[in-house]
Amino acid sequence: MIRRWWSEFTLQTKLMAAATLAVSLLMSGLTFWAVNTIQQDAQFNDTRFGRDLGLLLASNVAPLIAEDNLTDVARFSSRFYQSTSNVRYMIYADKDGQIFFGIPYSAAEVQNSLTIKRRIELPDADFENDSLPMVRQHQSPNGEVTDVFVPLKHDGKYLGILAIGINPNPTVVNSSNLTRDVTIAVFVAIWAMVILGAVFNALTITRPIKELLVGVKNIATGNFKQRINLPFGGELGELIFSFNEMAERLESYEEQNIEELTAEKAKLDTLVSTIVDGAILLDTNLHLLLVNPTARRMFGWEGQKFIGSNILELLPSELTNQLTIPLQQMVQSDPEISEESDTETKETKQEKSKIDAGISPEEFRIPLTQPNQRVVRVLLTQVFDQYRETLKGIAMTVQDITREVELNEAKSQFISNVSHELRTPLFNIKSFIETLSEFGEDLTETERKEFLETANHETDRLTRLVNDVLDLSRLESAKTYYLNGVDLSQLIEQTLRSYQLNAKDKGLELNPEIEPNLPLVLGHYDLLLQVVTNLVGNSLKFTKSGGKIAIRAYHLEGNSNPFNQKSFVRVEISDTGIGIDPEDQDAIFDRFFRVENRVHTLEGTGLGLSIVKNIIDKHHSRINLISEVGVGTTFWFDLAIYKENCPNSEGQNDETELPRSFKSNPSHSLF
Repeated sequence: MIRRWWSEFTLQTKLMAAATLAVSLLMSGLTFWAVNTIQQDAQFNDTRFGRDLGLLLASNVAPLIAEDNLTDVARFSSRFYQSTSNVRYMIYADKDGQIFFGIPYSAAEVQNSLTIKRRIELPDADFENDSLPMVRQHQSPNGEVTDVFVPLKHDGKYLGILAIGINPNPTVVNSSNLTRDVTIAVFVAIWAMVILGAVFNALTITRPIKELLVGVKNIATGNFKQRINLPFGGELGELIFSFNEMAERLESYEEQNIEELTAEKAKLDTLVSTIVDGAILLDTNLHLLLVNPTARRMFGWEGQKFIGSNILELLPSELTNQLTIPLQQMVQSDPEISEESDTETKETKQEKSKIDAGISPEEFRIPLTQPNQRVVRVLLTQVFDQYRETLKGIAMTVQDITREVELNEAKSQFISNVSHELRTPLFNIKSFIETLSEFGEDLTETERKEFLETANHETDRLTRLVNDVLDLSRLESAKTYYLNGVDLSQLIEQTLRSYQLNAKDKGLELNPEIEPNLPLVLGHYDLLLQVVTNLVGNSLKFTKSGGKIAIRAYHLEGNSNPFNQKSFVRVEISDTGIGIDPEDQDAIFDRFFRVENRVHTLEGTGLGLSIVKNIIDKHHSRINLISEVGVGTTFWFDLAIYKENCPNSEGQNDETELPRSFKSNPSHSLF
């Protein structure tokens, strides 16, 4: 309690209290020293008076005591006792301490003097051989009494002891007591004033100052609701009023700032959440401060609270292995950049300008396997304060470049394949034409005709390749195709007329299986004709002599279609050809992928099925296939009925109903 009370005082108050205590103790000490000196002088005077009186009295009564004349001793001693008030008592005792006379005395003591024996305790001294008095003091209720013991000797004979008690000087005693009492009163008064001053100081100065100090600390920590409610006037009251007014303004400013910051944060959160790339912000300890939804989806962090966690503990292992050292180096790097020298290259200056702008050149392309297989580009950027003196954190930008990588690979492969496919017929054409040009006269008519037919065949091949490339490019562009009602019966008949002779020459049976009264379908006639033509052409190419090819079109009822409609039309092209391996079925629709590279040497551009897939996609449907090596292959797709809603392919059902040929022949015998 005292310690807490003392801690509430200011340093100045504590110093004043300590100084007051020191001065009061010093003055009290000096006063008590003076009183003690006076008392010692008075005691010395009393001792000297007692010794002189004792020697005088002893010299006068010693002969009487030797004669055993106690009556005269009593008379003589009474005159001395009554003549001064300083003598407290007179006692006569023999050498053994037995008292034989004493003053003062009572009547009872006189009456019992023959029967009562009293003794006095003599001090340890050799009074028989020493004639000097012995002095001592004892404390009585009336003050300190000086005891003087004088030996009684007569003619060299030791008779006993005379003990005289000397009272202290009353004037000196009263003066000393008065001085002591005044000193104590002054000491008490001083400290009473100090305590009252301290209490007044605590109530009027220390308390409001302490309240102000607490209030300032609260304001410094951001508690702008702090108020001081103390009823003080004057300058201190004005100070308290000014403090409360300042706190109110700061609270108002804080509310405005919070509203502005909240609005800005909402804008920033909205902006960050709409960024297509993943955005991650780290502090200097590599702990997460901000993660946008895109980054959460990339790393499978949806619904998890990772803010405040170490990024190296959360990233996939591939990213952790690649980014641990760069992140640690960026955190420990010095933001100060040395001045550019005249000998620096242009590239070095550009890199430094990037760093000056806060853009770190750290970029990584890392393939991931978890949570999904993809390729990401990670950009690491150091974030400094406005003066570029303190590193505040690191910004990570994560871009999913899987599609970009695939497109680049496809582009490279496309260019390589196109170059190869174009180079082969061009080389053949050039070779035969050069031969005809240089050695035409030496060739026979048959050889010249054969060379021209080969050049013409390669020209047709080159034309087909260029046309396929143009068709595929046109289909993959943003060109819009308008769909109308298409009669599939007419389309299939046109295809049969085109390939009937080719099928007959190769010994193949080409059969149409068209359901009567088919409704019109929603589509583009020329594009659908190209689809059926490509599929039938592939069947003719990969079916051996004696095989069968069927073109089916029939009406279906059910919801297992890409249009979520009750009815649609299905088109199937089935053959009994060589079939397609399961490992090739996923890649059969890729550009320039040719099954003949593995199973035979038939020529082709490798773009037909890719064109088919793109055309069917334009019709918001999907091309499907089922095949078995040595048994045959069936391609099929569904078309919406004309004048009915046809939604986009995004709503396609992954479970597609199998074609009729397969359901009727589970052993994959397509006919």
